[in-house]
Amino acid sequence: MNIGFVGVGRMGANMARRLKDRNFQVTAIYDSNRKVATELAGELGCAAAQDLSEVTAGSDVIFTVVTDDSAMRQIFSGDGDNLLKNGRGKLFVNCATISPQVHVDVEKMAEKSGAESLEACMASSITQAREGKLYLMCGGAEETFRRAEPILKELASIVRFVGKAGEAAKVKALVNMVMNINTAGLAEGLGLGAALGLDLKMLREVFAQTGANSRVLETDGEDMQNRDHSCFFSAAHAAKDSGIALDLGRQLGLDFPLAKATKDQYERMIAEGLGELDKSGIAELTFKDRHKSRGGGSDRV
Repeated sequence: MNIGFVGVGRMGANMARRLKDRNFQVTAIYDSNRKVATELAGELGCAAAQDLSEVTAGSDVIFTVVTDDSAMRQIFSGDGDNLLKNGRGKLFVNCATISPQVHVDVEKMAEKSGAESLEACMASSITQAREGKLYLMCGGAEETFRRAEPILKELASIVRFVGKAGEAAKVKALVNMVMNINTAGLAEGLGLGAALGLDLKMLREVFAQTGANSRVLETDGEDMQNRDHSCFFSAAHAAKDSGIALDLGRQLGLDFPLAKATKDQYERMIAEGLGELDKSGIAELTFKDRHKSRGGGSDRV
């Protein structure tokens, strides 16, 4: 089975490497950053397609891992070149965190062109993508899911079918909303602990053994303390994903002040040039004298 990839940033590239390791034929990749695509194509021994339709023509299954709603709509319905040219009989597996309605719209466009579309939302990070240990939440037609499932199991330790198109994206938005709130809360707790002169290693151990525990404490706590914000999931993406959840709430007339406050913090990071730091970089806004916006302290990150 020939596999194509559109969007080979941190996640897409490592998914492609994983499938190559598992003896799938990765035939073509595409990225808006031509240099990134060319370098990965050389590593994998495949084509760095210049056109989206070229990826579709050379692949049976095409994974898409793009940044946002606009990029997703562009690759499937852009004027001139798009993925649905040569799309009949092809399977598109869409892994980006985007608005649920966009997944619904892409499924309809794919069906109209004789193709199939499945959302496979990822609740994992770069290391898991490379090791084939993603957590995938899938939405679409169940028969389409069953067709894709053998490949997905090579990428993930857990593959969960959630329901029709758009449903998995709703779940993923809530996962990231809660994760982002937890991250902001942890940064405030550690920031206050540092200002009080507490031993942060001790504090993290206490958090881990009490109601303050969270998955974020395990993944980000030490990084917040040590100011290691190497990017696995950027602040810019955190802001986008919290925004998706807030939009869903607004559509239902619901208000979520914690999610809004968290999004505002990540938007502040973007405004201050910190948007490409890992989400753990929110601690730069909560630790005393770390960031220049806190009043004259160091702005090293």
